[in-house]
Amino acid sequence: MTWLLVLLIGGSATYRLAPPAVFNPTEAPPFNAIVYTLDLLLPIGDLGQQHAFNPTGAGQWLSYLLIAAGWVLVTTIAAGVARVLSRK
Repeated sequence: MTWLLVLLIGGSATYRLAPPAVFNPTEAPPFNAIVYTLDLLLPIGDLGQQHAFNPTGAGQWLSYLLIAAGWVLVTTIAAGVARVLSRK
């Protein structure tokens, strides 16, 4: 949980200072750095921000890191839940 919070705060602060470019300005929702970061971190579900904006440069590398970290965190949580349930 702590890692998720640290990544959420770091990603939100970064994208608030340097927001990614919009793919299609007429169809894109208003940019929200917190929701955008959550959309990158959570591999399940779609909050409508990830596919509307296109980060470049360091922001793109951060988005790759957040996506990978999200998968690692979800996998770790799923393994922990499976372990707890298998003991019962």
